Amino acid sequence: MIRIDSVTKRYPDGTVAVDRLSLEIPDRSITVLVGPSGCGKTTTLRMINRMVEPSEGTILLDGKDILQQPVNTLRRSMGYVIQNAGLFQHRTIVDNIATVPRMLGWGKDKARARARELMERVGLDAALARRYPYQLSGGQQQRVGVARALAADPPVLLMDEPFSAVDPVVRKGLQDELLRIQEELGKTIVFVTHDIDEAVKIGTMVAVMRTGGKLAQFAPPAELLSDPADAFVEDFLGADRGIRRLSFFPSAGLDLLTTPIVAIDSTAEQIAARDTDDVPYLLVTDLDGRPLGWCEPRDLTAGAVEAEQLLPYGRPFVAGTDSLRAALDCAVLSPTGWAVAVDAEGRAAGVVSQQTIGEAIRGAHAEGRKTDKTDKTARVAR
Repeated sequence: MIRIDSVTKRYPDGTVAVDRLSLEIPDRSITVLVGPSGCGKTTTLRMINRMVEPSEGTILLDGKDILQQPVNTLRRSMGYVIQNAGLFQHRTIVDNIATVPRMLGWGKDKARARARELMERVGLDAALARRYPYQLSGGQQQRVGVARALAADPPVLLMDEPFSAVDPVVRKGLQDELLRIQEELGKTIVFVTHDIDEAVKIGTMVAVMRTGGKLAQFAPPAELLSDPADAFVEDFLGADRGIRRLSFFPSAGLDLLTTPIVAIDSTAEQIAARDTDDVPYLLVTDLDGRPLGWCEPRDLTAGAVEAEQLLPYGRPFVAGTDSLRAALDCAVLSPTGWAVAVDAEGRAAGVVSQQTIGEAIRGAHAEGRKTDKTDKTARVAR
């Protein structure tokens, strides 16, 4: 565990970047520091590995004061990932990743073998090993940065806005990759971002900081969204925090309808035999069961319909895996107002209306209120 106890960083000109900050960062979790510019989140991160020395207070790593440890030893025990990766441009990818193991005295072959192993873990093609950073895309370079930080298997990983310089699609992929790696390795990760969506998605715990380096709230993402501590936190979370909260409600209980699903080669008799009175559209699939698009029943009963004539079905969600937020998003984006659910292989599993999703959301909120009440009662009893 990393314990930050009443830590202040004051610069010679009197500027206070961090003001009496106290945090307990749990092991094997992702703790996200988030807040507006100038709130001291990067300064806090850099004090953990002594790139910045605290003016007051103590930081304990597994119960030991970091100021009592040799600074180089401390830093080598922590992986560090920054924006734009910070790679050595004159070194190949494999040698960039092998940097810290080589500094720790590993042989060249062993260090490079570890580097190639980590390339696979972070989703980099082995063929990139002999290339140089300028020959890689921004997203690939960030993956190299993560691999380099993991090379010596440090228990702690510090990440300073590592994904902010890439486009949204690549950023989502990197976030998913980080979550996958964390599930496998269970590191203690401290992650700095200014993006509340990123904080909510990847954080086990989220620390919202105010300008001037004061802690506003420290809580799990779901609690942060449901119960912001004050007006500052509420404003920082934004007007759509209710939509974000739906990310924590599973779609597993949705009542999916399968009767409106028809294969493109279905006959008029087969379609007429289905009970589709409550559904104004049919979801047409290919012969493997993968959705192609929507059509009105009369279009199919009148004869063969070409795939080009179908209404787009929008973006599907994975039944039982994705959240109610994903299901609602799919329904809103669908031209019919109905969301398409698919299984893990992309085959149509059912369709669901906005009304049904709304009922599920109301039920989830009611259940959440019961849980919150129970938790508060338990805390009072203790």
